[in-house]
Amino acid sequence: MTESAQNLVKALNDLDTSHVSDALDRLGINGQCLGVLPLDRSFRLAGPAFTVRYVPVGTDPGTVGDYIDDLDPGTVVVLDNAGRLDVTVWGDLLTATAARRDIGGTVIDGVCRDSDRAFELGYPVYSRGRWMRTGKDRVRVDGYQVPVSIGGVRVEPGDLLLGDADGVVAVPMSRAEEVIAAAERIRDAENRIRAEVEQGTSLTEARAAAGYHTLQTRDRSGH
Repeated sequence: MTESAQNLVKALNDLDTSHVSDALDRLGINGQCLGVLPLDRSFRLAGPAFTVRYVPVGTDPGTVGDYIDDLDPGTVVVLDNAGRLDVTVWGDLLTATAARRDIGGTVIDGVCRDSDRAFELGYPVYSRGRWMRTGKDRVRVDGYQVPVSIGGVRVEPGDLLLGDADGVVAVPMSRAEEVIAAAERIRDAENRIRAEVEQGTSLTEARAAAGYHTLQTRDRSGH
């Protein structure tokens, strides 16, 4: 990861998904990954995407993938299994290896298994749920480092992912600085509002003073 990318990840990790979600709305970017949630509310991840796309097997059973040993620390594994709930593409051995290699986390449009290992190691896995049935001989890798869909959001290789207790957002790398700057403004405004309310100001007055109701509104000015 370049120094510039590391700085973006660090800045993103200082935010909550709610801040980034509001910034995405303001900038007209679809980045909220519907239905993809952490196995544990304490999990958190931030980092650039390594993408894998799966399809049902045909006459060639293919493979569910051998990629984990080649990833850099901090990478977020992003697996597009088309939202399938009947077969898994992530389990015990991948979790153990990813945790050992300091991978940033895993995001799955589908389900995982062996969830106890993720809890034991504190390795962040985000998915649509958990179930034990293997994807072997049922799905296969269709492509590495290709555009994928996660919860209705297009994710390109290298895009930034942020996950917390509320879910996952994806930020296009080409607009990461813009999104982060907008999210920081929203976070700072909320902090000011909270402080004023704690001092006795009404929420209505504090919101009005901060221009809160415009912060998430789509900016059509082109700036």
